[in-house]
Amino acid sequence: MTLHPLSDHAPAPRPGTPPPPPALAPLPTGFRIVLDRNTRVLDGGRTLLGGAPVTRLLRLTPRAQALMDGGRGLRVGNAAGAALADRLLELGLAHPVAADLPLPVQPEATYVVPVRDRPRQLDRLLDSIGPTNTVIVVDDASLDREAVAAVTRRHGARLVSLNENLGPAGARNAGVRLVRTPFVVFVDSDIVLAPDTVGTLLRHFADPRVGLVAPRITGLRTTGSDNWIGRYEQARSSLDLGDRPALVRPGSYVSWASTACVVARVDALGEGFDERMRVGEDVDLGWRAIARGWRLRYEPAAAAAHDHRTRFADWFRRKAEYGTGAQPLAERHPHAIAPAVLAPWSTAAVLALLAQRRWSAPVAAGLCGVTAVRISRRLSGTDRPLLVGAQLTGNGALAALSQTGALITRHWWPATAALCLVSRRARRAAAVAAVADVVLEYRGAGGLDPLRYAAARRLDDLAYGTGIWWSALRGRSAAALIPRIQSPAAKRPKASSNRSARFEPSSRSHSS
Repeated sequence: MTLHPLSDHAPAPRPGTPPPPPALAPLPTGFRIVLDRNTRVLDGGRTLLGGAPVTRLLRLTPRAQALMDGGRGLRVGNAAGAALADRLLELGLAHPVAADLPLPVQPEATYVVPVRDRPRQLDRLLDSIGPTNTVIVVDDASLDREAVAAVTRRHGARLVSLNENLGPAGARNAGVRLVRTPFVVFVDSDIVLAPDTVGTLLRHFADPRVGLVAPRITGLRTTGSDNWIGRYEQARSSLDLGDRPALVRPGSYVSWASTACVVARVDALGEGFDERMRVGEDVDLGWRAIARGWRLRYEPAAAAAHDHRTRFADWFRRKAEYGTGAQPLAERHPHAIAPAVLAPWSTAAVLALLAQRRWSAPVAAGLCGVTAVRISRRLSGTDRPLLVGAQLTGNGALAALSQTGALITRHWWPATAALCLVSRRARRAAAVAAVADVVLEYRGAGGLDPLRYAAARRLDDLAYGTGIWWSALRGRSAAALIPRIQSPAAKRPKASSNRSARFEPSSRSHSS
């Protein structure tokens, strides 16, 4: 890893000089994967349909089919199995089974904890880490340095004290420069770790291409978390990425991961966090690692509990701060930050419905029908191609409507509010969008009643959208507000597009 010596400021990452990508070493014997729960097994196991961010049709040769364990998984036993498993992982068709993976040969990890004041939370975190681990606490210019130092000494951790507040990115960089182990665990002071969290995440590094692994961030139950905001965060935290494992990639169903808790291979960090960013620095780090060829995995089987803000003013401010990271990310990753990614056909269908004319529904249905037929042609040779094509089209249409609803109520809410003042159709569209996601998402919501859940949901959107618009105005760019209209034939297709490939395992290659 190339990181500069400890100084007042580390240089920002220099475009055009990334570290070399990871070597394509094979997956080890015994490495086990299972198909993603949304991957379809067609034609008696001869064809797999799924993946993310691109939906692909993968036709398996008889030799490759024989390697599959019961049609839904694979345990690597030879070079051919390693090649097939690697291909399925790369396409997002399958995921590792963390509990069955071996620990790395050298599993040593150092914990890096950035903190600014909050000695009580730091004490709670260090207690959950335990006394046998190597921990570096980076005091990011706390107002009460002695309180942080006392907690650090009591737990036997190493203290790095910064004279200037650098923010989370700078504090983490200062800590990682002192790391001498192959792996580093970044964990924020408002996190509490379960005993098996880091051990589970470390197992993913049996895949030599994995550079970072993030757990599921759940809500920490405290005496202050039982109010309506706390219960909303338990049900729908911005940091909780769900219960489905994922290969994290822009445009996928899990497109980013937080470094509130993440385990990283030190060699995958490149030049570290961009210290110019106070928000979104974790997303930027992950996307740069992905661009260099590393895999970033999300593992919900491992969890870290986060002490969410539950006072309204603090909570609302933090949600707005999340939104302010959009414009800096748009400058660095213009192809990854679009608030929605729509295909031309789904864009036309949504616009027809938004017009709210007599012809709207027939036109939208016709576009979906034509798309279903086109997809079915790409599925020729499989069982029931028209039915599968219709199902994929339906999923794409629902995704387009969901993204449009988010644009109306979240990313574009100031424009929506202005239009509602002059347009009855805009008011109807906004009302439907505001109610639909609550109806679809609400499932008890941690004991929160539907009305308060709906209120919290809309306030969440209001705060985040405000942050996006503020960052756009400050950066004099609307890049973070503009959706991407993208044909399935483009280089970066949307998830509802379809690509076909054929896989023949080889002992000499990892690609088809």
